[in-house]
Parts: sequence; structure tokens; C-alpha cells
Amino acid sequence: MPYTADAHRQPPSRDELRARIPGWGADLDPKDRPSVPREQRLETGAHWDFPERQAETTPHEHSLEHRFVTPVFGTSVPLRGISGAVRRFAYRRYSEGQTAHWLLLIAGDRVDAWESHARSLFSGAPDNPVTETGILGEAGHHPVASRFGRGRADVRHQWIDPIIVAGPWIAAPVVAVLAARKALRAFRGA
Repeated sequence: MPYTADAHRQPPSRDELRARIPGWGADLDPKDRPSVPREQRLETGAHWDFPERQAETTPHEHSLEHRFVTPVFGTSVPLRGISGAVRRFAYRRYSEGQTAHWLLLIAGDRVDAWESHARSLFSGAPDNPVTETGILGEAGHHPVASRFGRGRADVRHQWIDPIIVAGPWIAAPVVAVLAARKALRAFRGA
């Protein structure tokens, strides 16, 4: 029966459900539930109801569903830059149950990767896309067999590997040159 605005039915009683659904309510009796010993309050020896909170020196992100950060949390990678702003926006604006929250976190991860690449360009040791992608390692260890052998699960998608690996490294300088040319034209025209 479809749900309608004026149809307000009471939920079926336990006896009706037990008669209609075989096995319904089999775990209502605590003697029949294997998890009952875990549900008992046993003396644990803990001297607290809620653990002491770790000192929060910088604000940490947490979902909208929670009032505060867990008592103990990681601080190894603090948010920074544009990627941090994207991640903060994801946590402040969207619930963890929304797709936009997770898509923004993925986008923040990609922005963080590009920020790391940009920082490496200005450091003394820039990233080397040839060695860091593993292309040289693959060439030395049976490249054809590794592409078509039993070890490769996604044979249908391997054509996209060069695009994903090399594409950004090719696109970034092209975009930089085009932006520089546009800025130079704007500067000369002004």
C-alpha cells in the first residue's frame, strides 16, 4: 500500500510481526542474544567517564554532526593554503552524508598535491615526474607482462594511465605559458 498523507497507521504489534515474519523477534529475550555479556556494565578500572582532552593549539576540522573534535586527534598534517581553505569549507558547509563534502575533500587533496609540486619547483630539489611515477621501474621489470599478465586487474582502463600520470605535467607548463602571454599582452596594452 502506498503512503498517503491521510493514512496514519499504527506500526504492527510484536505478535503480528512474529506471525507474519518467520524468526522476527528471536533476539528479544536476553538469554537468546549472544551480545548480552558485552552489554553489561563491567568494572573497567578507568578513572574517567570521558577521557582528558588533548590540547588544541590550532583549530581542527570536524563534521557538522559532532559538537567537538574527539578527545585525541592527529596533528601531523595541519591545513594550509588553498587546499586547507577548500577542506575547511567542506567541513563547515556540508554534512558528512552529502556528496559535496567528500568531493570537496577530494578536490582539496588534488589542490594540495599541486601546491606541493609548486613548492618543490621553488625549492632546491624540484619533483622529477619521470622517476616519481614509477615509469623507469616498470620498464626494468617486464613492462609488457605487467600490463597484460595476471597481476593487472584493470586491463580495460590502462590506456588512461599515461593521461593521468603525464597529463598534468604537460598541461601545467602550457597553462603557465598561456597565462604569462596573456599577462604580458595586458601589461603592454595598458
